[in-house]
Amino acid sequence: MKTLKSVLLTSLAIAWCALPTFAQEYVPTPENMASRKAFSDARFGIFIHWGLYSLFGQGEWYMTNQDIDCYEYAKAANAFYPHSFDAEQWVSAIKNSGAKYITFTSRHHEGFSMWDTKQSDYNIMHTPYGRDVVRQLADECQRQGMRLHLYYSHLDWTREDYPLGRTGLGTKRLHASKQGNWPSYYEFMNRQLRELLTEYGPIGAIWFDGWWDHDEDSIPFDWQLEDQYKLIHDLQPACLVGNNHHQTPFPGEDIQIFERDVPGENTAGLSGQSISRLPLETCQTMNGMWGYKVKDQDYKTACDIIRLLARTSGKGANLLLNIGPQPDGKLPATALKRLDEVGGWLKKYGKSIYGTQAAGLGDGETITSTKKGNTIYFHVLSCEPQSFEAELFRQPDKVYAMCETQVLSWRWKDGKLLVNVTPSPDAWDTVIVVEGIYPER
Repeated sequence: MKTLKSVLLTSLAIAWCALPTFAQEYVPTPENMASRKAFSDARFGIFIHWGLYSLFGQGEWYMTNQDIDCYEYAKAANAFYPHSFDAEQWVSAIKNSGAKYITFTSRHHEGFSMWDTKQSDYNIMHTPYGRDVVRQLADECQRQGMRLHLYYSHLDWTREDYPLGRTGLGTKRLHASKQGNWPSYYEFMNRQLRELLTEYGPIGAIWFDGWWDHDEDSIPFDWQLEDQYKLIHDLQPACLVGNNHHQTPFPGEDIQIFERDVPGENTAGLSGQSISRLPLETCQTMNGMWGYKVKDQDYKTACDIIRLLARTSGKGANLLLNIGPQPDGKLPATALKRLDEVGGWLKKYGKSIYGTQAAGLGDGETITSTKKGNTIYFHVLSCEPQSFEAELFRQPDKVYAMCETQVLSWRWKDGKLLVNVTPSPDAWDTVIVVEGIYPER
């Protein structure tokens, strides 16, 4: 019978072996460090999940959820004609929302590429539409000064050389096996990444997804991330690398991603990892799905979104808010309405979000806080009267609400700021400004 100590040591060894190994320490370049700061300062981005799956109107996991033959599924490419796609309208609407970057699904788990790749015929150019979507977005983002990030799937439910993981097992790939042909698939991915990073201008980040497809393998799967990350950094030193693996970040990664949760929370069961010192990002859907689902009209309200943005900012994280475009290329009308509403709020209160850091004051739910320089911004996320206190370095010079009509009183006692506020009945986020709380530097 094993002792408790031996069981613990064995468990730790297994957990350690499941993580990738790296030969050299990763040292970010000055360009990369500057890009990390610009990313953190942005605080708000828009995620776009759009691919062949939009045609079915059942979300981006439709192929594997319904065990659809991937060869039959691929025939939908002959009907993909997003005649209403307009990159200028997309980028303009997103820019008006106050978002500072776009993360676009260049290739999702279904294996369909949304650009003119030379590595596979399974792409947007081999459809009746026949135009490079990534090219149009990249060009428009450059014209409007919007950062473009590219999502890229590590797994593939269609290619026969991808080693089978725990998803996509019912898609009937004819020659696929548990082993697949990893060298072939790995080179395919790297050739595609080289295309994206050499032919489409500056790319702010590569956002990987799918590592978890092999997290239950009896023999730990080696994704060879070190060389892949090095390829990205060599091609574009300022390009950030993120991986939605639901683990503490691996060497070579520049941002940490939390799926459907504010850092430090794990309500969705995907974000239990420890919080690193890297720039942080929470990705969340605007309705219930990532890809377009015709029945999913359960959109978050503008109030929901603003409060989520305040809560992520209060944790020192960005909010990456997702939209699933329609198969015709339009952004759903409700999504456009939400973008406009959020943009209106940020035009008034954006300085309490952009370029801020976590202040660490408040309960994180009803009251959160951000800071910038000598100023703290308290975000009251309730329409009910609130009283709260905060220990500060010294008595503030000024305390006031950003909304001039807001009823507010405060006093300083025993090293604490005591605040009473009665939010407006329709307030999404009552922002209280506290100035002069740190020594001048």
